[in-house]
Amino acid sequence: MAPTNSWSEILVRFVPKGSRLPLYGVPSQTVLANAHALAAAANVGFVGATMRVVEGDPFDPAAHTVTDREAIVDQLLAPTIAPSVLCIGLNYRAHAAEFKAEVTSKPVVFMKPPTALTPHLSNIVLPQIAAAGADYEAEVAVVIGAHRETGRHCKNVSRADAHFYIAGYTIANDISSRILQRSAPGGQWCFSKSFDTFLPLGPFLAHPNLVDAKNLRIVTKLNGQVMQDGNSKAMIADVPGLIEYLSQGTTLAPGTVICTGTPEGVGGMRDPPVVLKHGDVIEVAIDGLGVLRNHVVNEVPSSNL
Repeated sequence: MAPTNSWSEILVRFVPKGSRLPLYGVPSQTVLANAHALAAAANVGFVGATMRVVEGDPFDPAAHTVTDREAIVDQLLAPTIAPSVLCIGLNYRAHAAEFKAEVTSKPVVFMKPPTALTPHLSNIVLPQIAAAGADYEAEVAVVIGAHRETGRHCKNVSRADAHFYIAGYTIANDISSRILQRSAPGGQWCFSKSFDTFLPLGPFLAHPNLVDAKNLRIVTKLNGQVMQDGNSKAMIADVPGLIEYLSQGTTLAPGTVICTGTPEGVGGMRDPPVVLKHGDVIEVAIDGLGVLRNHVVNEVPSSNL
């Protein structure tokens, strides 16, 4: 059983004032008192908020403790370092239809590097190679943990036992270069989606007991205009099924992120296409998981000197 002093509501990863060492923490009861207080704190990246520091591995319930030590947030970070990021493509029928793609009997899987992670309120930086066709994809993200009762790592897990390995849920935005994804030889899904900052994640991790992953409204706004409005209940492969499939013969280490796919409404499939450009603000809101907001900027060319 998980110890009584493990985190059980919201987990935040941050850099505290007066230090460069990242920490995990739990917001004060004032912040957790109601949805409005939590939203207000998350809206500014929890900056200035007081956290109770979590010591140990927050993705293993038996290996961490929520302490009485307090720290003040100076900078918000993505909620996990993510030893690996597994992504699911075409997991909503309407999204597959807008791509004119067949719905497959097994999940379409690709990966992103941890270097693609960037937190809430940070910049999505468009490199020159990807700037012409960058697109958004709002997704429910699952963060894997050790088994809540045994501490076993996630490998060869059955659908029935999958819930024991869910550390929490957060929001992901799978930024993609449609030009590279479609025109490069073989369809370069990994390359087109793996640039630095091409996976905004956050703003916090919500405990699975607080989230009904089968019924989460997913809304994307670009400069205030609604672009996507879907629901996780339309997933083809649900979260337990994805964990069962992805853990076959493979250890999903604690902190691993699974991006579960995006609903319809992506910019690249619109007529005319909508692309992310310098100065844009992209927001993803998901029930119970807050709002993930990022600005889009062009990469500043580096000097050759």
